Amino acid sequence: MAEELRYMATGRRKTSVARVMLVSGEGKITVNKRNLADYFPQDTLIKKIKDPLSLTNTESSYDVIVKV
Repeated sequence: MAEELRYMATGRRKTSVARVMLVSGEGKITVNKRNLADYFPQDTLIKKIKDPLSLTNTESSYDVIVKV
């Protein structure tokens, strides 16, 4: 069985905390257990979120899980 890649990061500002996890997958992005399009209905925001993955050609390699 292949080892699953998993990268985690935490961002803090005052009392707020955001956690992001990149997991080997098929390109799904979830924010607070909701689909990206449900959480951010504007196409420009979705494009900005997906830009780093598309620039590195890894859009379909990782699932992104965000907890805010």
